[in-house]
Amino acid sequence: MAKQSQFKLAGREECPEDTHVRIGPVVVGGERVVVIAGPCAIESREQALSIAREVKKYGATLFRGGAFKPRSSPYSFQGLGEEGLKILAEVREETGMPVVTEITSPTQAEAMMAHVDVLQIGARNMQNYELLKCVGRLDRPVLLKRGLSATIEEWLMSAEYILSEGNGQVVLCERGIRTFEPYTRNTLDLSAIPVVRKLTHLPIVVDPSHATGIREKVAPMARAAIAAGADGVMIEVHNNPDEALSDGPQSLLPDQFAELMRDIYVIAPVIDKQLDFHWLEKAKMVAEVGDSKESGSARTAFFGELGSFGHKACMQHFGDKMTPMPGRSYAQVFEDVKSGAVDFGVVPLMNSLSGSVYQNYDLLLENDLKIVGEITLRTAHHLIAAAGMTVCDVKRVFSHPDVFQQCGQFLDLNESWELVATRDAAMAVRQVKERSQAGDAAIASSDAAEIHGLTIIKKGIDTSARNYTRFVVVAREPLTNRECTKSSLVYSVPDEPGTLEGTLRLFAESGVNMVKLESRHVDGKPWEYMFYVDVEADLASDKLKPVMAELESRTEYLKILGSY
Repeated sequence: MAKQSQFKLAGREECPEDTHVRIGPVVVGGERVVVIAGPCAIESREQALSIAREVKKYGATLFRGGAFKPRSSPYSFQGLGEEGLKILAEVREETGMPVVTEITSPTQAEAMMAHVDVLQIGARNMQNYELLKCVGRLDRPVLLKRGLSATIEEWLMSAEYILSEGNGQVVLCERGIRTFEPYTRNTLDLSAIPVVRKLTHLPIVVDPSHATGIREKVAPMARAAIAAGADGVMIEVHNNPDEALSDGPQSLLPDQFAELMRDIYVIAPVIDKQLDFHWLEKAKMVAEVGDSKESGSARTAFFGELGSFGHKACMQHFGDKMTPMPGRSYAQVFEDVKSGAVDFGVVPLMNSLSGSVYQNYDLLLENDLKIVGEITLRTAHHLIAAAGMTVCDVKRVFSHPDVFQQCGQFLDLNESWELVATRDAAMAVRQVKERSQAGDAAIASSDAAEIHGLTIIKKGIDTSARNYTRFVVVAREPLTNRECTKSSLVYSVPDEPGTLEGTLRLFAESGVNMVKLESRHVDGKPWEYMFYVDVEADLASDKLKPVMAELESRTEYLKILGSY
């Protein structure tokens, strides 16, 4: 194994904290999965723009495309050169996606700086030291691909060349190494992800397209890369791969790319990340809100302290350009949004183990706010205490009552422990630190443990590994005019046979898929109920206006909580 002292700047000895590389509104290495997508080579303006529109629609945040193409054969398509760079700049202008392309010679540096956002060092140039020193002197993020036969140590030493010239914006890219196996183009070394994670603070993305070279192998390896902890993936996409001038056999069609993105969306929360389909749009909106504030930053309220899952939901949904504002209660979050003290609020609506958070459903009903977004977190709980303590030393455990319920099986094995309820799980960690008493422990998130400098003495103590919490974002007004994919509403119906069934049939006959139906009793009116419904449709769209008009005629009360 390489000694960390050999790569002083890339290693964790000098920089123990993870590096986040910012590329315009996109952050590589943060709370969200980055997806880089596009054709292997820029073939024409029409081809590039068409593919860019498709991949952005399905959630890509960076656009890739080669303008200079080093090929094994001198007779293969070598790229459009500087004309390709101009097309990439036009893609960025139209779509808002930062663009990535390969630099093959120091002589291209000036043109690259004029047109592109990320400089890619290809596998064959990983040890082109003059090129590495060149990009190290440029003020552009660098995507450094691993060489075809390079060890991890050699790869990190190449990163060291760039860092030593003053450019700290380096993203590593695993793209497969050459082995004796003939069934794929290369062998994708997924074990490199956890190894690199331990050795370096630099973010890492994976290129399964070049690794496998075969279209049907790309998606499974991309899914595996995210599950292994990669910060993102780089996927080749082409609208007509059979006619592609470069690497058509490994390029996904746009609908295949869309399917892969849905898979990654499901996988990402398992590794405490999110795939945000509207990252660029949201970043632009947050920036506009921030520009209108004296502080220069939009503000989002959540219940709890820093390190709570509400805080995590806030940061994963909005990113680091949003100022998180801890709140004392869910009611305060709604009040602060309503009064304009903050721009947004993030509150939980349902946990997969403990059920609905009825207080927030009631607050949605009582307040004239709109649901403008949602995010699902995997809420893994850990037993946290001072360094040196073990599970055998625990006498008292602090946390929120809902957390005790979600960790019931583990707590039942330790019946002698005293359970002390707190307003918030992150607060429990702070109290344990401040009390500094032998035998004290807390149950909370790993973020809370890190913030307060305590130690996790037992990981993952939830009764079920499928412990997820759905949070929603509330605001005073809708955030976008685009057609949304989901809506939430609440209504009541006359107490007559078939009235509820009739409203549900309206959705079915209109082809609207319902994903949630829950009844909630009306306060002060025994045996009367409101029905909370989530559907996969934009109920504010023109095409559903007749459906909503008919629904209103069949209900006694109807309120759309938001489309998002």
